[in-house]
Amino acid sequence: MQAAVAATSRTRDYRTPMLIIGLLFFIFGFVTWLNGPLIQFVELAFELNTVNAFLVLMVFYLSYFFLALPASAILRRTGMKRGMAIGLLVMAAGALVFGEFVVRRWYPGALAGLFVIGAGLALLQTAANPYISILGPIESAAQRIAFMGICNKVAGILAPLVLGTLVLHGMGDLKTQVQAADPLTRAALLDAFAARIHIPYLVMAAVLGLLGVWIARSPLPEVRPAEANRASADTRFHRDSLFAFPHLWLGALCLFVYVGVEVMAGDAIGTYGRGFGLPPDETKFFTSFTLTAMLVGYVAGLLTIPRFISQSRYLALSAMLGGLLSIGAYLSHGYVSVGFVAALGFANAMMWPAIFPLAIAGLGRFTEIGSALLIMGIAGGAIIPQSFALLRESHDFQLVFVAIMLPCYLYILFYALRGHRAGMAHAG
Repeated sequence: MQAAVAATSRTRDYRTPMLIIGLLFFIFGFVTWLNGPLIQFVELAFELNTVNAFLVLMVFYLSYFFLALPASAILRRTGMKRGMAIGLLVMAAGALVFGEFVVRRWYPGALAGLFVIGAGLALLQTAANPYISILGPIESAAQRIAFMGICNKVAGILAPLVLGTLVLHGMGDLKTQVQAADPLTRAALLDAFAARIHIPYLVMAAVLGLLGVWIARSPLPEVRPAEANRASADTRFHRDSLFAFPHLWLGALCLFVYVGVEVMAGDAIGTYGRGFGLPPDETKFFTSFTLTAMLVGYVAGLLTIPRFISQSRYLALSAMLGGLLSIGAYLSHGYVSVGFVAALGFANAMMWPAIFPLAIAGLGRFTEIGSALLIMGIAGGAIIPQSFALLRESHDFQLVFVAIMLPCYLYILFYALRGHRAGMAHAG
């Protein structure tokens, strides 16, 4: 009876924190999934080729690689709650920098702003992902992260629609005007187009700043990872190094390839569609189609894990589906092929929610630094899409797409079946 009361109390205890963290994941989604339409925006505003436009993804996601470990050090000093507040304030500063340098049409400065936004997100994600994973039982962590994913992807669906409506409207006609204009008129047209993004990013900066202050004063409780995420056999086996957890290192690589395929399906889908000659006024919304499929995938995961299927088994099925859809995209053309790419959102949806808790299971006092290592894997969103942008310059873009995606899904399948258990047998 006492155990039942304790369990009920614990469930009640983490409902409010889940709603607060859900709001943060909404912010993650909105800011992150702006990158897809931003590629098309910078391509026109700064007159770039595809490879240079894809630096939007390279800079944004590399910030995770460079700043995740410093973020874990900051979190050890500040605690997770204050760390999340600081992350929001850093993002606000990055939004101001990005908006200012886009108006000036200085691309390196705009990229610096995106790097700062990514830095704030690195701090936020290094805190929020393990927080939600260990807020309740680790076995049902995928279910809680699925709820976070729903918040994330609802924002991700809205982000391209908002940017497309406020900033990218009439891009096709504008491209035609720019190509036909003399140098002075061209500069004036592009200056006016670039200026459209200033007010939306000022508003974003203000919202992020206010949220940072609110999180710092919110009732969000502190969670002690060393106590909440201890392996059952910690008292019998000495684990004094991260190298004692091979499932963590394999998980970091798994997240690297997963984020790569997620960004390929979400942010690169517009570029993929333009490979068939589809009009920019349509391709700017394609990211929303992928994220709608992801939203459906999160709902499916929320309803089935762990009630009907385990985290690892669902991950294996998702990896197999991702491989099949990638082949379908290669074997078809035009809107049908784009549809297969968008459907990858469903296959990808539950991968992060499954991989992250599997990779941090049993880390105990190493949870913060282990989480930082996993967050570094987000750099896959920089490297893998950039490889696609480079290779498509000299090879068939559909062949390049499938050649990149299939090995990634095969590795995710390996981690689901075997990798997540590496080194865990002696831990009980």
